[in-house]
Amino acid sequence: MDTPYRVPESLMSWIDIASLPPGGSFKQTPPGVHRVNDWDDWENKPEVTENAWNGTGAWERLDKGQDDVSVTGRLIGGCIETMVNLAGTRYLNTQSLREDPAGSVIVYVEASSVDATTICRHLHGMRLAGFFDGATAILVGRTGAPDSATLTQDEAVLDALGSLGIPIIGNVECGHVPPQLPIVNGAQGHLVFNKKDQYLEQTLA
Repeated sequence: MDTPYRVPESLMSWIDIASLPPGGSFKQTPPGVHRVNDWDDWENKPEVTENAWNGTGAWERLDKGQDDVSVTGRLIGGCIETMVNLAGTRYLNTQSLREDPAGSVIVYVEASSVDATTICRHLHGMRLAGFFDGATAILVGRTGAPDSATLTQDEAVLDALGSLGIPIIGNVECGHVPPQLPIVNGAQGHLVFNKKDQYLEQTLA
């Protein structure tokens, strides 16, 4: 989606991405800032173009793996609360993406608003429906959704997906918490995560 805000230098706006030619590539890196549970009043301040960042943070390896990550795959994902109703149906069938010559996918997910226990149930169901089959890595969006009494949002992800044995990168800007790192479903992705570099490169091919 596009917004009236200027995006951080390490990200691209959706309109710039949509203007790229077929086969075009672009790389995005963690901006280091975010804005959680805080919004501007556009009705009274329609001229606003700058986000008031109220937090800092970086991508992190939720699965606690120590090896460098450099994986490729077709990108697919979105909001957990929406996708859980479609996983396993013909409307969210990742089989065609896995039939790509590369034979793999990079999945991204994010929790919009529901508690961690519900997210945990949703992710278990999506895994059992085959949504994560063939994934080389999972990106998890930074969220302002609440924890549960005995489970954090990160713990919910690991409970449901930790057994997959693939890199799980958290606090990625692919959700409702600004800024947004646009991801094109179906694009060819290259994810790099190590002590020196962290980026997602996408190719529109």
